[in-house]
Amino acid sequence: MDIFSDLVMGLSIAITPINMLYLLIGAMVGMVVGVIPGFGPSAGLAILLPVTFGMDPVGAIMMLAAIYYGSMYGGTITSILLNTPGESATVASTFDGYPLAKKGRAGPALVMQAVASFVGGTVGVLMITLLAPMFSQVSRSFGPPEYFLLACMGLLTLIVMIGSNWKLGVISALIGLALGTVGVDLETGQGRYTFGSAELIGGIYFIPIAIGLFGLGELFYAFYSGMHRVGAGSVVQYNKESRFWPTAHDFVSTRWTMVRGSLLGFVVGVIPGAGATIASLMAYSTERSLSKHPERFGTGEMAGLVAPETANNAASSGAMIPLLTLGIPGSASTAVLLAAFLMWGLRPGPLFMDQNPEMAWGLIASMYLGNMVLLLINIFAIPLFVQIIKVPYRILGPCIVVICALGTFTVHASFVELYLMFAAGIVGFFMRMYGFSPAALVLALVLGPLAEEALRQTMTISRGSFGIFLDRPASLWIIGVTIALIVLLPMMGKMGAKAAKAKNAGA
Repeated sequence: MDIFSDLVMGLSIAITPINMLYLLIGAMVGMVVGVIPGFGPSAGLAILLPVTFGMDPVGAIMMLAAIYYGSMYGGTITSILLNTPGESATVASTFDGYPLAKKGRAGPALVMQAVASFVGGTVGVLMITLLAPMFSQVSRSFGPPEYFLLACMGLLTLIVMIGSNWKLGVISALIGLALGTVGVDLETGQGRYTFGSAELIGGIYFIPIAIGLFGLGELFYAFYSGMHRVGAGSVVQYNKESRFWPTAHDFVSTRWTMVRGSLLGFVVGVIPGAGATIASLMAYSTERSLSKHPERFGTGEMAGLVAPETANNAASSGAMIPLLTLGIPGSASTAVLLAAFLMWGLRPGPLFMDQNPEMAWGLIASMYLGNMVLLLINIFAIPLFVQIIKVPYRILGPCIVVICALGTFTVHASFVELYLMFAAGIVGFFMRMYGFSPAALVLALVLGPLAEEALRQTMTISRGSFGIFLDRPASLWIIGVTIALIVLLPMMGKMGAKAAKAKNAGA
């Protein structure tokens, strides 16, 4: 496969005026989603997914992907200015970002986070370009048994990453699997849990559940946790500083930090269930352990901001590899992206890059352009996003509720789905409050029907024998990798937790 010619073909698709417009819109929306405290890419994607109906699939996927990785840029703005991470992946950026702002270096910190995000995102996309075709070739031998095991791996690794509350994660996943069984059994023609409702014959649609859990659920939890009390007065006035741009020393001293954070973040991002949050915390911990002056971390060290920023953006790129080549989402955000692919009749997996080269390479090429656009937006539109931070939640909250309701209703004009959305919002709030995992529920809802279909096909092939999973070399490899991940992922989580504890100890 000629990677260079495929990438050129993808660029020719991405640079068309209409696709560039979608890309710009996605980047801007992603930044806004990231800037809103307590929100995140999964919520933004879920709410805006209905907007893409009627759009060209390539442009729509480009826009949604830009929202996904663009939110990683925006989430750090509140981390630096308010000491409030826009979402979990930017928690580590508060450790040194806010202390830098208090030292009067908010301007350089904002510029450096933009540069670090650009480097991490670009390195991640470069690695996708080189490795995605290889992953696709390797996975071509996969059949129904492997697809079933991959779905199980995606769910198990996410549940393990929940940590001490893994039991609550299992319950969350089981709820999602149960919701996935609603509708007509395609093999027997029997209705399952439809309760006589004609609108449930086709099953519970993904969009109202995702919008409710992530849109309304996150909003309700933000109010509960006091986000609405964050006032404009707490915003650091970076524009009154004597210097806005970073010094040459800032760039020179963090050059290898960017390299290490990018590579580490990408590797962690490829692992289903690990995600950008773990990548950023691991990068921070690694950089602190390698530093000649670890005592400076947590007090306003530029490397302490750059490391998690490069890592979380590289991880968001890395998560696209299992999504595109295996059809397995490793996080709630990529689960929404998978739902978007399925909505247009596209099935990411081993044959996706060969059967849909325009879609696959157009998306990859657009990520190069998107990171360039986001770099410019970050540096030159910072005053605009500071104004967005100042919008009070009493205004922002009702607007989000209306958008969620309209987005759900316009899909199928169904009041049942509207009721499901509001019910999912309430459930999502209580799940967040009591430690359950909305992400595990969503992943199970997306992967459950796919896993059921693959299992039934496997049992048909093997005539009911589960020994088929041990007879196929590819299945054995997946089982081995799954076991390794279940053992290693908790260790990665503990490493990230140590970084947070070290910061809190003032090390």
